[in-house]
Amino acid sequence: MAAETDYYKLLGIERNASADEIKKAYRKFAMKYHPDRNPGDKSAEEMFKKGSEAYEVLSDPAKRERYDRFGPDGVKSQFGPGGFDFDRDFTHGADLNDILSQLFSGMAGGGGSRRRGGSFFDLFGMGGGGGNDHSGPQDGADLRYDLQIDLEESLFGAVRELDVPNEKDCPDCHGTGAARGTKRETCKQCGGTGQVTMRQAFFQVSQPCPVCHGEGTIVRSPCRTCSGSGRVREKGRLQLRIPRGVETGTTLRVAGRGEGGIRGGRPGDLRVVLHVRQHPLFERQGDDLLVTVPVEPDVAALGGDIEVPTPEGASKLRLPAGTPDGKTFRLRGKGCPTLDGRGTGDLLVRISVEIPVRLNDRQRKALEAFREAREDRAYPAGGQFRDRAAEFLKKREEKLGR
Repeated sequence: MAAETDYYKLLGIERNASADEIKKAYRKFAMKYHPDRNPGDKSAEEMFKKGSEAYEVLSDPAKRERYDRFGPDGVKSQFGPGGFDFDRDFTHGADLNDILSQLFSGMAGGGGSRRRGGSFFDLFGMGGGGGNDHSGPQDGADLRYDLQIDLEESLFGAVRELDVPNEKDCPDCHGTGAARGTKRETCKQCGGTGQVTMRQAFFQVSQPCPVCHGEGTIVRSPCRTCSGSGRVREKGRLQLRIPRGVETGTTLRVAGRGEGGIRGGRPGDLRVVLHVRQHPLFERQGDDLLVTVPVEPDVAALGGDIEVPTPEGASKLRLPAGTPDGKTFRLRGKGCPTLDGRGTGDLLVRISVEIPVRLNDRQRKALEAFREAREDRAYPAGGQFRDRAAEFLKKREEKLGR
């Protein structure tokens, strides 16, 4: 590594950084320049090596002290002739997990070595840990079921029957996939480990065996019932209770009704995600309900009682005289029940003044007589509008010089 390279600047840390800050900085650095994430990029590979050198020095208190006092020349002797050499100072030919274990010794939970079966990919969140027994019981996965329901079902609760097909262990081979009288055999490709190792540049990477697909065993004589899969599909029907107060996005869990386990593993759960359909009358707003009620002009002008539908039945609402279009009233406790059963939202009643569109002769004459008798003071909003419009037009004439 070039003598002028500053280890602290390379990892993006201050010279007084703590041990934890050094580890976090190198973790971020390695995630960025790791060759797995930059295949074929020689510059990234070189940066990864440089970062490893910086971490090797700064994570060791004695080496760090010498580096702080004398710079890179002060630690060259620690790496042998020529300074740091990645392939030499870490075991040549060792796989990536062993190399990173040297760098992160004790990082994953104290002590001088990491847990058996752990890997670099576990440490950096890039995949599952090794050492799993692929031939033993495996729990089934959770399944998702999206269910459309009506608003009435969310308000009052309901019971729905669902057809949910399921998979379970084959009853003939008991989930092994092997025909009666035979058994699964150890995969010769991976020796039963379920993993094969590939060399890339200066390190080795393990991946699932392409022959047994990570199982570690193969089936020579497949079961006829399940065609060697070890699984059979069956029709399933269940009753789902929908509680009051659910809304779009509410998830109901049905234990044990997900994907069946493998080789005696526990079944997963069924997660039912609810979607409430739009309603022609109500609009839900959290735990509140909004309803728009058309009102005749004479009722809005003179006041009067109107009937409002609520989840508790019809309710009367008295409008004061001069109720404007768009006015909203709140009826406490007449909205949606809360899912936890501890309360109820409100009902918001929005008034929509409806203009008549088909008039008979008598109605038309009455409106014409009303128009002749009306006074501007009865329409304050209209008067304000006309005054503001006149002021605007006057200023327009002044600006245009007319």
